[in-house]
Amino acid sequence: MTVIFSKKCEYGLQAVLYLSTKEEDTVISAEEIAKKLSIPKEFVSKILQSLTEYGIVYSRKGKSGGFALAKNPNKIKLIDIVAAIDGLGVFNGCVLGFPNCSPDYPCPVHDKWGTLRTMAYDMLTGQTLDQFKNRTINKINNP
Repeated sequence: MTVIFSKKCEYGLQAVLYLSTKEEDTVISAEEIAKKLSIPKEFVSKILQSLTEYGIVYSRKGKSGGFALAKNPNKIKLIDIVAAIDGLGVFNGCVLGFPNCSPDYPCPVHDKWGTLRTMAYDMLTGQTLDQFKNRTINKINNP
């Protein structure tokens, strides 16, 4: 269960991390990605297709079609995927949805959420996909 990201974003993060474990320019079918990650194929295709608009992945049509990273994994951060799919509102707005939540007029969890939000943002911006390669391979091979 996620607290911060939509299911679409979770799947997008998993799919892009999976693509980052492959050799550069290796095109992987949506079917293979879906099977390896236990995600519905149609969902994988839609998510990755939307990420092509942001220059994170590219797609190739046809019999040998599929998806690959559009740039080197050392140029992509997890926050790029989050921003493309869910946006960055969770890092800017009130977690409880109160309007005008601020340090001067905080919601009940403002201070604690602020600390967690900063930690999550720092984690998502602090490393690039290539730094997660071995851990991603281990997780995929040992679910």
